[in-house]
Amino acid sequence: MSIPVPLRPAREELVRVQYAEPELVAGYADDHAGWGPTARYHHSRRYAIDQVLGDCPGGDLLDVGCGPGMMVRHLLDTRAGDFRITACDQSPAMIDAVAARVGADAGVKLSVGDIQEMPFADQQFDVVLAMGVLEYTDAVLALHEIARVTRPGGLVVTTMLNPRSPYRLFEWGVFWPARRTLGAIERLVGVPPSRRHGARRTGIVALTPRRLRELLWRAGLQPEEVIAYDVTASVPPIDRLVRRRDRSWRAHPEKTVARGAKRWLGTGYLVAARKLHG
Repeated sequence: MSIPVPLRPAREELVRVQYAEPELVAGYADDHAGWGPTARYHHSRRYAIDQVLGDCPGGDLLDVGCGPGMMVRHLLDTRAGDFRITACDQSPAMIDAVAARVGADAGVKLSVGDIQEMPFADQQFDVVLAMGVLEYTDAVLALHEIARVTRPGGLVVTTMLNPRSPYRLFEWGVFWPARRTLGAIERLVGVPPSRRHGARRTGIVALTPRRLRELLWRAGLQPEEVIAYDVTASVPPIDRLVRRRDRSWRAHPEKTVARGAKRWLGTGYLVAARKLHG
């Protein structure tokens, strides 16, 4: 008699369950704080986006895949009155977190929706931010939807994990598999679940900068600038030790981004593009 083998969850299900519960949403928001590698990543990414938005006078802005509203809150605090902000995420729990973070008087429009089929009219926004979302979806469909809701000449800022950085190559190819193997051994010898090592399946599909630029062009979005962020030569778990000793990145985020030769060291990158006319 054969024993049925559990099927690996579909990518869509992996993505959906990660941030479906308020506790998981709170954990995501907490990752932005502190001094660890995740906090450094988000702090560096926010700085890079600020650089791109620096010359933008304002307008209707969409943050799609907004998460718990960390960037929305940041824009309200640093660019008060410049943008009429709409926050959209497929997770109702995330949108609830945005509402709690920005307050009812902030004037932010909230929407639950999928980036692949957004509930917005054509050419509705002057600026679209898609941060940390393309890795979890069909990037082709998502970029065409982003182009659809962006006004001609409008600014689109997309971010992506850098699959060819030393950090990601080691994390995905060595560190995570090693933790999963160790967890499997611990399970066999009876280690309680709460004490086992492991690494969850995420559904991430990261694109190289060249591939993302190609997909932007195909969607009618002209790439203008590529900025690498969270530039680091360390790899996990060494990076955790490094972060405990070196905390200069919070005071000097400009040292964590690169536009030139060091771009390959960025654990993530952004591409700023313009919606083509016509």
